Amino acid sequence: MLDKPDSTPRYMTVRQLAQYLQINEKKVYALAADGVLPGTKATGKWLFPRELVDRWLLETSHGGALTDRLVVSGGEDLLLQRAVLDCTNTLRAYALICYVPTDTRLGLSLLNRGRVDASVVHWGPADESGKRHPALLRHYAGASTWVLVHLFRRSHGLLLNPELPAADSVAEVFARGYRWAMRGEGSGAQRFLHETVAYSRADIDSLHCVATAASEREAAMLLRTGAADVAPGSGAVASEFGLNFVPSGWEDIDLAVSRGNYFRDLLQRLLQTLKDSQTASRAHTLGGYDLGRVGELLWQNR
Repeated sequence: MLDKPDSTPRYMTVRQLAQYLQINEKKVYALAADGVLPGTKATGKWLFPRELVDRWLLETSHGGALTDRLVVSGGEDLLLQRAVLDCTNTLRAYALICYVPTDTRLGLSLLNRGRVDASVVHWGPADESGKRHPALLRHYAGASTWVLVHLFRRSHGLLLNPELPAADSVAEVFARGYRWAMRGEGSGAQRFLHETVAYSRADIDSLHCVATAASEREAAMLLRTGAADVAPGSGAVASEFGLNFVPSGWEDIDLAVSRGNYFRDLLQRLLQTLKDSQTASRAHTLGGYDLGRVGELLWQNR
């Protein structure tokens, strides 16, 4: 990596970056336009964060100092977690694919800061995700270099404590006065709940919230232990924890990733794992998955 003089600014202009990399300005413009260099035009002119430029230099040196590591964050999903584990077991100690679920909003913030390589996105009903997901990504300066890749579609709805009477509809659940385990406002699960409440003409403020879970699994555990009665979540989590499930619709699970990382071997290996027969069998066992479009390139901000 090139030495950084103390006078090098945190955010460099095209001219400053050209001097920093010892290349001409025309080359900087070309690399930035192709999404190779980490930069943004949020101010109307190109600016390049020095920290991300240094990381890019490391990743492209000697075959890529960090090409043996892929960090995924964002929304949580059981099927994706198992696919990542399958990749890890296959790769052994030669490389690492790491999945750290947070929520959709935080995952995108981490991707925007260059802290992770990809982020899982789910933000409302599947029939609107084609517009909503790109619109959400555009809130982040880094989106100028991102692409959006489809992973799969899954069933979403309400998780219920199995000791409670079965319900035929989400409206019936809303009317029962149950104790709710909510999710954070940055999560796709909570976003879907808002959509479901609005569609059912209910009032989310009238729901009796007793806890806020940091993950789907935590929400499911709150139900299993009797600390809450109902929570938003996926059909897969209901299946894993033996909970009752009232479906309210389908949601698309997509992956935001920089154009540079999209072509990396580790990401393509993960996508291929999601397409294999073992993942298909697991999806069938869990229920509530549609793997028909794994790896489809949905959007790129050009």
